[in-house]
Amino acid sequence: MSPAKRSVVITSLVVLLGTGVFWWGTDGFTALTAETARRVEILRSPRPLPAVTLEDQDGNVFNLRDYRGKLLAVDFIFTRCTTLCRSMGMIFKQIRDLIPPESLGRDFLLISISFDPDHDDPASLKKYGQTYGADGKIWRIARVPDKAELKSLLESFGIVVIPDEFGGYEHNTALHLVGRDGKLRLISDIDKAVPFAEQVVALL
Repeated sequence: MSPAKRSVVITSLVVLLGTGVFWWGTDGFTALTAETARRVEILRSPRPLPAVTLEDQDGNVFNLRDYRGKLLAVDFIFTRCTTLCRSMGMIFKQIRDLIPPESLGRDFLLISISFDPDHDDPASLKKYGQTYGADGKIWRIARVPDKAELKSLLESFGIVVIPDEFGGYEHNTALHLVGRDGKLRLISDIDKAVPFAEQVVALL
């Protein structure tokens, strides 16, 4: 084989090998980021959630297992946030308003969970909820008082929370859908409220 042909063969092999590695590493080109990979994984293999104890804006204690048999939308917030969390409140209100009224409470509910239990007591949660019309029944605003349980819950949902220099937090945001079996089944962008609600309606 001539040097020129040998060079062409080697180059082709390198390209094929690189393409194969990229295909494998991106889950068939469908996962180009860690976030996308996380969402693809959840669609393929819904994730069980830990049995954590929550406290809502009215001081009621409950567990995610209490929602078995219903669809549950979940987001993560902290009430002192003045940016993304405020947007999340409006987005969750929009989703609630897109669900058929007869299904609210019976087949579908919402929970906004604070990852800042030291500051977000029931009074703070209630004030946040009142801003968006969260009634404490169809839509609860809650916290996980136990730090170990909170850490486990955030890890299960793939939520990353990093303290910032102003006493607040940087964190990722998404819309999460927990199925009737209590497993995390869908993660969607926060600007996809309408498609998210449509997927919920299709499952009712």
